[in-house]
Amino acid sequence: MVQDEARFGRMCEPKRCWAPPGMRPHAPQQAIRQAVYAFAALAPQLGKIVALLLPYADTAMMNLFLQRVSQEFVDAFISMQVDQASWHRSSELQLPENIRLIFQPPYSPEVNPVEHLWDELREKYFSNRVFASLDAVEEQLCLGLNALAADPDLIRSMTLFPHLCIVDKNAV
Repeated sequence: MVQDEARFGRMCEPKRCWAPPGMRPHAPQQAIRQAVYAFAALAPQLGKIVALLLPYADTAMMNLFLQRVSQEFVDAFISMQVDQASWHRSSELQLPENIRLIFQPPYSPEVNPVEHLWDELREKYFSNRVFASLDAVEEQLCLGLNALAADPDLIRSMTLFPHLCIVDKNAV
């Protein structure tokens, strides 16, 4: 599995968008500093996602998330690729019995397929939108995550990087 977390909030910047020739597009903007963190773990070969929305990104929240992933895959042993965030390396991190962390090289988000998930959510569900409340952000984030979770083929196409493919040496 691969894991990452991202911040989604009410602060937005206008993005490029289409408009008819001669017409200037209207792109709303707001600068309200409220955010929620999405923690996600993907099983790219299965096209499965486990996600939680949490108020912070720290060791306590990572412990909650790892417990959730462990419960979701209770009969499996999970090798989970993570970046080197401080809460992934904390001495207070409580790893469930069926999870082991594999640290990706520092400053290399390009090797983490979850980054594609964040790009998809930001492009399809958050681009050029303003939200009246943090609850509205969470609702939109849940809508996007649920839509992605319902489409395992899309998850596989976005996230099944070659370095994550397991080769069965007994296969003909």
